[in-house]
Amino acid sequence: MLGLCALATNAAAHGGGLNAEGCHNDRKNGGYHCHRGGESPAPAPKLIAPKPADGHRYDGGRGGSGTYYANCSAARAAGAAPVRRGDPGYAAHLDRDNDGVGCE
Repeated sequence: MLGLCALATNAAAHGGGLNAEGCHNDRKNGGYHCHRGGESPAPAPKLIAPKPADGHRYDGGRGGSGTYYANCSAARAAGAAPVRRGDPGYAAHLDRDNDGVGCE
């Protein structure tokens, strides 16, 4: 019975987000740790996105052009408006009427 209580406390503290090796990233305290015996896998690398000041962001390798405008003001400030579908920086949130031309 005591063992069951200990398991319930451990499960409640972590929400069941363990991988196949019984490990997880600790969102509250940072770091990576395991609850089951055996070898601990290497910690996952931390990815840090660049933070340019010019209104552009990069897509992190998701297949886009690498140019991103947070809004039409940023696209206009960069001299890119209007942005057409297929152009670097085009995104659906810039094209409200979905006609293929953003920031018109």
